[in-house]
Amino acid sequence: MKISGVDIRPGNIIEYEGGIWRAVKIQHTQPGKGGAYMQVEMKNLIDGRKTNVRFRSAETVERVRLDTKDFQYLFQDGDMLTFMDKDTYEQITLPTDLLGDAAAFLQDGMDVVMELYEEKPISVQLPDQIEAEIVEADAVVKGQTASSSYKPAILDNGVRIMVPPHITAGTRVVVDVYEQAYVKRAD
Repeated sequence: MKISGVDIRPGNIIEYEGGIWRAVKIQHTQPGKGGAYMQVEMKNLIDGRKTNVRFRSAETVERVRLDTKDFQYLFQDGDMLTFMDKDTYEQITLPTDLLGDAAAFLQDGMDVVMELYEEKPISVQLPDQIEAEIVEADAVVKGQTASSSYKPAILDNGVRIMVPPHITAGTRVVVDVYEQAYVKRAD
């Protein structure tokens, strides 16, 4: 489906110069002289390169629709991750760096959504929030006010996050996977 260069929005997947790109940031600019254009920061979904491109309103780009499929995370073997298709039970292995920082939050049996382009997996979406256990938390510094002071803590997957002073080691918390931030105490 063709769209105008100024209609690109963050999250759109577009075909550009033979590659598949995701629009990360956009900025609409209307200079005093000449036509308006859209400055688009894009990330290549195949090899991870980033680029900035100017699209004028007269230019059109091909918007790509990705197929999504439900998979289940099985295990990690070195720097490869194994997932299972929930419909056909086929297994697929992907490199850890395809997930970036979110890979640390994978848990055995976790349901994920895989985005495929021409049957080839190009990204894996984890749930936005997961439950994890605090294994190490700094002691509260006396005299700190509770309103805005957070202290560092380490989760059972090794990720360091900031938590409120009342959270101690052994506490289960809900964590935002993509922000790597404390959300709330788990029930």
